[in-house]
Amino acid sequence: MSKLRQEFIAFSVSAGVLRFGEFVTKAGRTSPYFFNAGLFNDGANLGKLAEFYAQTLLDSGVEFDMLFGPAYKGITLASATAVELARKGRNVPFAFNRKEAKDHGEGGTMVGARLQGKVVIIDDVISAGTSVRESVEMIRNAGATPCAVLIALDRMERSGKDGALSEHSAVQEVTNAYGMPVISIGNLNDLLEYISKADANEELAKYKDAVAAYRSRYGVM
Repeated sequence: MSKLRQEFIAFSVSAGVLRFGEFVTKAGRTSPYFFNAGLFNDGANLGKLAEFYAQTLLDSGVEFDMLFGPAYKGITLASATAVELARKGRNVPFAFNRKEAKDHGEGGTMVGARLQGKVVIIDDVISAGTSVRESVEMIRNAGATPCAVLIALDRMERSGKDGALSEHSAVQEVTNAYGMPVISIGNLNDLLEYISKADANEELAKYKDAVAAYRSRYGVM
């Protein structure tokens, strides 16, 4: 696990965004951990999160011209990441969409810079891939090119429901469907490595077996 990934997992835990226990996912699975990026809800934590997004994007080597944040969580994430990129010397435009079209003023569903060139979609996680699909359609309809998706955490688990599990994760399905990379700041393997370390907090270490079992049941290679 890279230093950046290790710091991200530690930061998510300390901010109370990455939690351990019993949680029911959208797929109806009982998960021993839960990640809720909406809890990065103050200025200091959002600024720190933006540092992770911006540095991960720059380190990826992906060529891009602008950022796009799908409503709702993606709006804040793309905006904050654009600010941090500018601070790092890479000033790029960003845009986001409304859920419902505005029928006055400038109208339409798009806000911010005009979509053009190579566009990175920024969100928190990918569950069913619906947000990505809608974003890809909007970007292509504007004549621009979606070039990557940047997310905070890749759960690395097979999509579908028990009895009809896919061989691929939602992230892999997005990559296969749109031919573009999905870049994550951290993933399930990073999480498990973090709580498995000898010096891990005892409170976290007790969830190691449950997380490992969950990965064994639902995880992808």
